[in-house]
Amino acid sequence: MDFISLLPDFGNLLYTFAAFVVALLIIVTVHEFGHYIIGRATGIRAEVFSIGFGPRLISRVDLHGTRWQIAAIPLGGYVKFLGDANAASAGADTEALEQMSDADRRHTMHGAPVWARAATVAAGPVFNFILSIFIFGGVFLWSGTATDVPTVGAVVELPGGAGEIRAGDRIVSVAGLATPDYPAIDAAVAAVPADPMLTYEVERDGEVVTARGPTLFPARLDGIGAGSAAGDAGLKPGDVVLSASGTPLVRFSDLQAAVLAVEGAPLDLAIWRPGMASDESLSVTLTPRRTDLPLREGGFETRWLIGATGSLFFTPETRSTGLWEAIEGGADTTWFIARSSLSGMWNMLIGSISSCNLRGPLGIAETSGQAASAGLSSFIWFVAVLSTAVGLLNLFPIPVLDGGHLVFHAWEAITGKPPAERVLNVLMTLGLIIVVGLMIFGLNNDIFCP
Repeated sequence: MDFISLLPDFGNLLYTFAAFVVALLIIVTVHEFGHYIIGRATGIRAEVFSIGFGPRLISRVDLHGTRWQIAAIPLGGYVKFLGDANAASAGADTEALEQMSDADRRHTMHGAPVWARAATVAAGPVFNFILSIFIFGGVFLWSGTATDVPTVGAVVELPGGAGEIRAGDRIVSVAGLATPDYPAIDAAVAAVPADPMLTYEVERDGEVVTARGPTLFPARLDGIGAGSAAGDAGLKPGDVVLSASGTPLVRFSDLQAAVLAVEGAPLDLAIWRPGMASDESLSVTLTPRRTDLPLREGGFETRWLIGATGSLFFTPETRSTGLWEAIEGGADTTWFIARSSLSGMWNMLIGSISSCNLRGPLGIAETSGQAASAGLSSFIWFVAVLSTAVGLLNLFPIPVLDGGHLVFHAWEAITGKPPAERVLNVLMTLGLIIVVGLMIFGLNNDIFCP
């Protein structure tokens, strides 16, 4: 065997693993910090806060007596509270608890009031949602918000150039259709002729002038999805699709129609990439994938996709996004992801969409590597999406997950006593079987689903 030939693949594997570990550690650290800080605020003492599992590599003890450590296996983390039997907080150290005074027992997870325990348990998923909102909101703050009036911030690179359109032009009309706002621009995309160049009226330096410019929504790839057919084929943001299976394309809708027409068969594309001469192109073959898309109004739409998004021929002029506006946008995006995830699970259960939508650790690791390869902004966005998913999963009422513990605490709050130890042990075992089963099912999908 030629081991030298395997080095590029080995390097990609290491890169994927490193990206997965970084994403996982960010999410797990925030999750566990939620448990820790709310536990401390409610009077529950933490003995250990560990990033990673296994042998301790680096550690220090703070003024509160908590050991902060980095362990050898970077695939998670944990908080061990006072009175816990082990690092997994699976049960109480009964011998240690019996030797404590009532005052000291109050500072353990098992001796604290039920409200304090419930708040500490719920804080992990809540902090995951807060992380997602913070990241999404930060992206909105950084990128700004498009002004209400359609105004050119910059013209994207196209093989035919930008014509006579300049940065700062306000789009008054296109092909005779008035465009006072962006909804009117959206309506004009489908209504204007399918010509590479169109006639615009633009307001420039205080007067309205006529200018020739590119079609509103060219067949240009603005974004490439991690793990998509386009990404796997080596396509990049900024690529312009000149033709599909020999048919010239002008608009992004032409590309969408070509993808739908082949119904999953290989599609030959001619691509122009920024930096090429206008008459140059490269050939790419990819196979569209059948994808279940979550809809804003709920439910799913199944379509053939290559995993690329388009955009207008210009980037809109933006204004600064307000702090509260960014937070609202971050919360709305987090809620959409959580709602779509729940809807997806339900639709998989009833057979409306493919169970292959459930990914396992290999699929998540692969996607994290692809997101990192696409750039820092793509990776950060992926971390936010994954953080929402982790927070949501942990709220499921399955024993061994945070949601299962919250159910136990709710039972104790209602009945005045915790579930019997024998019942608790049975439920925890059942919960572990469910979680492991889901992991095996996801891993099976990673290996065998197309």
